[in-house]
Amino acid sequence: MFVSVVIDPSGEETARNLAEVLTFHGFTRMQRACWESASVGEQQLLTLRREIDRVTDYYDVVRVYQYPVDSKLAILTLAKKKWRKLLVHPPVKN
Repeated sequence: MFVSVVIDPSGEETARNLAEVLTFHGFTRMQRACWESASVGEQQLLTLRREIDRVTDYYDVVRVYQYPVDSKLAILTLAKKKWRKLLVHPPVKN
């Protein structure tokens, strides 16, 4: 599955820690705060989420975009140390 991670760290130390975690999991830095990988499995994503949770604090924001998840786009957001999930359905054909 394709996964893109966009980070908004609260400090330089958190940014370095997130970069280490993402690099370890095989992500490639595409832009200053955007990392991508086309070969992430479900189990690896769960591990990645736990490690992101471990290295972030209350003021960091991380978004994880996954496609496909049951033919939908999934957006996971970590903000204020809580994960939220949003599923985006394809448009309805008329």
